[in-house]
Amino acid sequence: MRVHAVQFDLAWEDKDANFATATRLLDAAPPSAGDLVVLPEMFATGFSRTLEATRQGEPAESEAYLAALAKRFDCYVVGGSVGKGSDGRGRNEAVTFGRDGSLIGRFAKLHPVSYAGEHLVHQPGEVVVPVVLGEFTAASFVCYDLRFPEPFREAVRQGATLLIVIANWPAIRIEHWTALLKARAIENQACVVGVNRVGSDPDWTYPGRSVIFDPWGRVLAEAGEEECVLQAEIEADAVMAWRRDFPALHDAWWGGRMIPE
Repeated sequence: MRVHAVQFDLAWEDKDANFATATRLLDAAPPSAGDLVVLPEMFATGFSRTLEATRQGEPAESEAYLAALAKRFDCYVVGGSVGKGSDGRGRNEAVTFGRDGSLIGRFAKLHPVSYAGEHLVHQPGEVVVPVVLGEFTAASFVCYDLRFPEPFREAVRQGATLLIVIANWPAIRIEHWTALLKARAIENQACVVGVNRVGSDPDWTYPGRSVIFDPWGRVLAEAGEEECVLQAEIEADAVMAWRRDFPALHDAWWGGRMIPE
């Protein structure tokens, strides 16, 4: 499977501008049928904590855009949106669309960032949501979730071979971003795709550095600080071969249960 990580400067609370930028970048490097396209966390607005600006309308504009991308290119698409919580707050989500444009996965960020006041406006999610993407079983996570290894291991216990992290990860902590993504790949013997943004918003500056790791923790592709579509080939067979050859996951315990093959 070929991954297309769309790294770009998110226009603040301007959905139409962000749709236009993502379209421009993908038109310049179009995916093929069966590929995977990944856009950043809250790609349509930036990391705003103003629900009036980020929450989806009816129909949901951001999700409609992602669905149209999937259908247009006959590919899988993952991107960030803000859904409705059950208590009046929103939910910072990673949504996944199948090749026909149908919604096949909805994951809510498990760990809203209290440091940034996100927990005041976004209700936390509760479960990981692995989905089948071609030959991979994939689990998506959102930004701050990367700091907590347990849900990633739970995703692998449920069969995940591909771990996707969409983010607005600021420059001040960028070394943590790359180190933790590599760690998630090594410890889970999984391919890892991390997609960050570039540019700035009213609070932070973002350096990009989107990266794709193989299950050994080796860099397959890494972006700099410019807008781009980062591309790399990932192989599910290579993940399973490494897990068989070096059975670390068989020796790991999770909740008192051995991780299955």
